[in-house]
Amino acid sequence: MARKIFIAGNWKMNKTVAEAAELLAGLKASAGRIGNVDVAVCPPYTTLAGAVAALKDTPIMVGAQNVHWAASGAYTGEVSAAMLKELAVDCVIIGHSERRQYFGETDATVNQRTKAALAAGLLPIVCVGETLAEREAGKTEQVVKTQTEAGLAGLDPAQAAIVTIAYEPVWAIGTGKTATPQMAQDVHAFLRGVLAGMFGAETAGKIRIQYGGSMKPDNAAELLAQPDIDGGLIGGASLKAEDFLAIVTSA
Repeated sequence: MARKIFIAGNWKMNKTVAEAAELLAGLKASAGRIGNVDVAVCPPYTTLAGAVAALKDTPIMVGAQNVHWAASGAYTGEVSAAMLKELAVDCVIIGHSERRQYFGETDATVNQRTKAALAAGLLPIVCVGETLAEREAGKTEQVVKTQTEAGLAGLDPAQAAIVTIAYEPVWAIGTGKTATPQMAQDVHAFLRGVLAGMFGAETAGKIRIQYGGSMKPDNAAELLAQPDIDGGLIGGASLKAEDFLAIVTSA
């Protein structure tokens, strides 16, 4: 079945409120260029309300970069799904490799966060991917299978169909290295098989799998042309309106 391409920009810890306003204005001005593509930007928490307001009358969705699994409580520094819904946020990135690497994120907490996001009506973008050492050891498929099965454990097919998977080879993030389109497609196709084993072929055919390893304007079209690559989770290139919109246009 045809899956609608989904391009999401992960701003990471970049852009003050003032800097974000400039970027959001650039995106809003060119929002008319967005065709039959789902588009989201995921700014830092401090900028979420401003992003929702700035992009209100455009087709661009706003996402958060993380969400806690509890409804409320003694979790200093965390933000709940209800808090994001109150801001009219649409989606949320869960389990990004940087959260796993620096902040103790595990497959189990990814699963808890994913369930909380779905319960609140947020669209989860669940990240999976292997490190350079894991790839060189031939463990790519084992790693992404484990992360996907554990991250989506306990979901029913209807819930799973709402989830977006982002395959991000950790060795290709911010390093300038990019998996070749065929390397990326191979992992995406493998992931689709894992999802079929979990939820059935029909549901697996609905789940979008983004590529998240240094997608840029000059390689986006070739990556997005692959049959199992359904979009991109964009890092550095999402911080400039023209670069981000160039990727959207190529989609």
